[in-house]
Amino acid sequence: MQEPEQWLRATWRGFVDMEEALRGAENYLNKLSDLRCAYLLNDNSALYGPWFDSLAWLNRVWTPKATRMGLRYVAHVVQADTKHDTITDTLQLSANCLFELQVFDSVPDAEQWLRSCQAQANAAASQSAISR
Repeated sequence: MQEPEQWLRATWRGFVDMEEALRGAENYLNKLSDLRCAYLLNDNSALYGPWFDSLAWLNRVWTPKATRMGLRYVAHVVQADTKHDTITDTLQLSANCLFELQVFDSVPDAEQWLRSCQAQANAAASQSAISR
């Protein structure tokens, strides 16, 4: 869903098997395609157990597509039960990836970071408009 803050929020809960993870990730790509949103809050804080074994797919397929759709900032909140997850342990962003990924232990910290990214982008856009 798109938040009032103009970012996409992906909230994952419970145990997510491989098939559900792929479906969910594809769903968020579809949302990005419709919205052309630069900001994503990926919230894994309510997950438990191992999650999403196909990091190669994320690197090869999801990341380049999301980048082409305008994604520039990803705030990733790790699983609360482990304070880490597979993505943050092993994700190597491909050369095709142009977004910035920051990892957080809490949703409020992730939200604050996204707000600061938006403020910087807005300031840069204002400065660019003034200098024209």
